[in-house]
Amino acid sequence: MAPSVRDLRPVSAAASRSASCSGGRPARGRPVAWIAFLLVLAACQAEPDLSPERWAADYERFMEAQLVDRTEAGVATGENGAVTVAYNGLAARAGLEALKQGGNAIDAAMTTSLMQVALTAGAPISYFGILSLVYYDAGTDRVYTMNAEWNTVLGESDPANIPGGLDLSSPDGMYGTEVSGRTALVGGFMKGVGAAHERFGRLPWAEIFKPSIHVAERGFPISKKVEGYWEGRAADLARLPETKATFLKEDGSPYVEGDVLRQPALAATLRAVAEQGTGYMYGGPWAGKAAAAIQADGGRMTVEDLAAYEVIWDEPLVADLGDGWELYTNPPPNAGGVAMIEAQRLAAASGLLEEGHWTESPEALRAALDVTRASLLDFLPPELAASLVGGDFTPAARVTPDHADRLWNVIQTGLPFGNWAPRGPGHSDDVVAIDGEGNIAAITHSINAVLWGKTAIVVDGITIGDPASFQQTQIARLEPGSRLPAPTQTGILFRDGRPVLGFASMGSGLHHRTFQGLLNVMRFGMTVDEAIDTPDFFMPNSDPATGALTFRVPGGKFPREVLDGTGYAYEEIFPMEARFGGEGLWVAIQRDPDTGALRAASHNRNNSAAVAW
Repeated sequence: MAPSVRDLRPVSAAASRSASCSGGRPARGRPVAWIAFLLVLAACQAEPDLSPERWAADYERFMEAQLVDRTEAGVATGENGAVTVAYNGLAARAGLEALKQGGNAIDAAMTTSLMQVALTAGAPISYFGILSLVYYDAGTDRVYTMNAEWNTVLGESDPANIPGGLDLSSPDGMYGTEVSGRTALVGGFMKGVGAAHERFGRLPWAEIFKPSIHVAERGFPISKKVEGYWEGRAADLARLPETKATFLKEDGSPYVEGDVLRQPALAATLRAVAEQGTGYMYGGPWAGKAAAAIQADGGRMTVEDLAAYEVIWDEPLVADLGDGWELYTNPPPNAGGVAMIEAQRLAAASGLLEEGHWTESPEALRAALDVTRASLLDFLPPELAASLVGGDFTPAARVTPDHADRLWNVIQTGLPFGNWAPRGPGHSDDVVAIDGEGNIAAITHSINAVLWGKTAIVVDGITIGDPASFQQTQIARLEPGSRLPAPTQTGILFRDGRPVLGFASMGSGLHHRTFQGLLNVMRFGMTVDEAIDTPDFFMPNSDPATGALTFRVPGGKFPREVLDGTGYAYEEIFPMEARFGGEGLWVAIQRDPDTGALRAASHNRNNSAAVAW
């Protein structure tokens, strides 16, 4: 199936709700489906109210679970709908409530993502961050993609000299090196939420904000892990008066484990967006304040930058991966979809699958590490990458089997950079939602900065990161005001022409994690939770002096003989270090196209959750 975009006219939420609630009766002989239909019909007839007071017992239970990190994937099964997240299980439960009250997959995904930001104080994700969406609409049997990623700043005339950077050779350097308003970019998260809801949502717009407004007003307890956000960033949060008032206590000290963080300014802003629409942020009152704050720190962003922002709806990028598998993902200017398909092609070209699983075979692990090393080429100018691989390096070429064969030969010969050190002696969140009708929404969203960013600007509770501080080269290749390619990897897997899996990934090692998760499902026949719990390797560490790579794995999960057998230098990373140790996070929901049975799985090293109905 190759969906087109013949008709991209917006569909109002009211029309979508009416159409879904008035038709689509299941076939006879499907009693479970009839029960689901009647429940959804009842929900459609009632006035929806997503306020946590309506599901208070679960709200408290899931809030307590926010303080506990998992050691294995969360799993949930059902037939009427499911939601899974990489972080913040309470947000998933809010999304499930949207499904239970007559919403669809878009309503669930957007409710969840909005609440995730409130539950993390806008540190790793932001309402002014980025969002990418892959959506399967069961009613039309078509896949749609939406890009709400970074726009560069119209007035930025010298992007190569934007201040700042990340110094990965030291813990402090990872938090950024220089303060500047020029490091801000125009984020499309909230514009994307509005566009997705306008086109496909069913619940009233204001409803999907109720859980996030509630948690912003009432607060959430700080966990030991979240306390670490403040430990590394306390001095930066104290620099600006509004940021200090928002994220430090009255005495100027950082929040610690057990404290409750309330965000009244954020609650007021979210209520304004719920009442007035996304124009409040993109050209309205918030836009003026944001531009002023950024300019006060030397930035060049204006209200016009925000007012000009538009999401990009486009056809999906589709790859036939063999054995009946098809992958639908975001096309360029998103960069992650191309890299994801390229990696699957390289897996075939390398003979990786003939060596067994990488947790059992050093030869397979070595090949898998080499395949994912090719992602380093994404950081080079396209013309330089093309010269290294000896051929076309355009997105259209990179998703072909011929390119994979050629690139694999180059990798085996040896790239002139990023080679593995020999073995010596002995930011972001994901949401996937599926409803009872078979609609699938997979999204990734991120602040694309390290915990608020070095500049740490906050405007009426909304955080503004510093994503330009480490992407100067990529920005310099673009016309001012254009869309910056993002590495997000989000998609839907089809098998024999039918959608069977929605997934999303995040973290610095998202490319590596997605590569492994898809192979585990497609080639090794694993369920989504088995695919997540199977030991994974992370993004490698690079020596800043020599460029030599050291691969990283979760501590105690791989057999030592497999690690030693690669001949490559490696490092074992333990759970508390994983977030900054190159970890990738991948979540997914499977759907049996014949029975409608759902199986959702969340991440296995933090406070994630999978929920189903």
